[in-house]
Amino acid sequence: SVIRAAILIQKWYRFTVARLEMRRRYSLSIFQSIEYADEQDQLQLSNFFTFMLDHCTHPESVSQIFTSPSAPQVVDEGLCLTEFEKKIDVPDSYFGPRLSFPLTVEDANALLHAFRNEQLLHARYVLQLLSETRRVLREMPNITHLSTSYSKEITVCGDLHGNLDDLLLIFYKNGLPSEQNRYVFNGDFVDRGKNSMEILIILFAFLLIYPNDLHLNRGNHEDYIMNLRYGFTKEVSKKYKDHWKQILCLLRDVFSWLPLATIIDSKVLILHGGISDTTDLDFLNALERNKVRDHIHEGMVLFSFKNFAILDILWSDPRSQNGCTPNKSRGGGCYFGPDVTAKLFERYNLKMLIRSHEFKPEGYEISHDGKVITIFSASNYYEEGSNRGAYIKLNPELTPRFVQYQVSKHTRRQNLRERVGTIESSALKSLREKIYAHRSELTSAFAQYDVNGTGRISVNDWAAAMESVLQLELPWRMLRSQLAQMNPDGEVDFMSCFYDLKMGQPIKEAQPALVETLCRYRKDLEIIFNIIDKDHSGLISLEEFSQTWRLFTSHLGIDVQDDSIDKLVLSIDYNKDGHIDFNEFLEAFHVVHRLEKKAN
Repeated sequence: SVIRAAILIQKWYRFTVARLEMRRRYSLSIFQSIEYADEQDQLQLSNFFTFMLDHCTHPESVSQIFTSPSAPQVVDEGLCLTEFEKKIDVPDSYFGPRLSFPLTVEDANALLHAFRNEQLLHARYVLQLLSETRRVLREMPNITHLSTSYSKEITVCGDLHGNLDDLLLIFYKNGLPSEQNRYVFNGDFVDRGKNSMEILIILFAFLLIYPNDLHLNRGNHEDYIMNLRYGFTKEVSKKYKDHWKQILCLLRDVFSWLPLATIIDSKVLILHGGISDTTDLDFLNALERNKVRDHIHEGMVLFSFKNFAILDILWSDPRSQNGCTPNKSRGGGCYFGPDVTAKLFERYNLKMLIRSHEFKPEGYEISHDGKVITIFSASNYYEEGSNRGAYIKLNPELTPRFVQYQVSKHTRRQNLRERVGTIESSALKSLREKIYAHRSELTSAFAQYDVNGTGRISVNDWAAAMESVLQLELPWRMLRSQLAQMNPDGEVDFMSCFYDLKMGQPIKEAQPALVETLCRYRKDLEIIFNIIDKDHSGLISLEEFSQTWRLFTSHLGIDVQDDSIDKLVLSIDYNKDGHIDFNEFLEAFHVVHRLEKKAN
């Protein structure tokens, strides 16, 4: 009987762990599907800018926004270190690091110490550092060639996305960059996390100290349009209220000079996203990389890259199926199969491709029969406990060794049930917001299955309606119990999807359909208005607002009555000066959770 009890306990334990693992997996699927849907919205936005050029009454004012950096040309090529010294005073009250150039290891250590203690580096030193970084990067080729013979191992790190704790943990476990300890950082240093600026400062400082030992590849987020959507622009403007325009302007230039790829021992190709069936390394090496940006007329302002070769290496993902097809999930780059990898390897005599760009629960993944390795270094990317980060150690035999880690903010380590509960509730919250922002379309889709107007449809029909509108490729039947109520007959009460949420209704003049549209496209509109707002005042004229809104809704085929937006805009011009604060206006339109469900 003791043995029987032990077997029962073991079965129960296995069942519980399997169930938790299932919940963890579908939660991560939700996060990733929503992330990629957001990137598709970014592509829609790029198409809109082209449309805007064609239909705007003053197209020259729109094209001018993109052909010159959005900030004034205050940071020209000739500005050197001493000029920043003359122009920007550092007060005695500043207790952070004081940099002098050329930088030393002591300076880098001072920066690490300051950032651990949440100090900011003064704007003068930031601008000096960026100016020096640009000078050094300009001398570098598009593809950097390294050899393991100079050091025992080379460490390759993937996406960091503003997670400073991950970078500090990598340095703690693996040592600081030096001539004996070489690093390649494979892009996406910025966006999403809250410490992108600090990560750039640390990486650029070590680049200046060890230009032959620390190497940086460009990621798809080292791009000013991406930064407008995913948080880096906001971070810089909050941290550097007086000099953020100068900093962003210079950064935009620095990003354009980042190398595109690294090759180790002529055998290992390291680049951010992936390859396609047209990838030509000789062509990539010959490009004027700093010119490949800001070409709205090619209709690719989304990425600021007019060149599809660069789009492919920054945006593509590997797939197990052969062939090369457009990457529909992200809206840019392609999916490349094992045959595409094999063909490139044969052409250039390569042995391995290391890429990043894709969230992986364990921090890394091996595909294409060991030829392709994905490395992702931002732990807790979606939520605390959602994933490990990892880096790769490559020895002279070019055998990869993986080191995993996970930053923990908890003093007490959470158990598996708690971790999964946190991840699941956060994922479902994001999904419910997505569902609510598509309320009208979903209601129409449900109604098509509800022939008798009962308010109830079968689980299959409910799942089909959800997928047809949201197109997230999620296991809807499995998720049903978390999203909608079922009656005793096994039918879904489809309007229950919306019970736990309501739209913030800050302005009584706003009609429900208009509120839903504003809520759904809030991020896009914020980017558009930020770009139109050339003087960065946060204000745009009522005329600009209305014209942009009409172009945007007609481009997307949204049926909104013109007078409803006019009334709304007039009602929020509080001081009647013909301008509105668009950030404040858009902030008002968001989904409110009536009550947070407790995680099981």
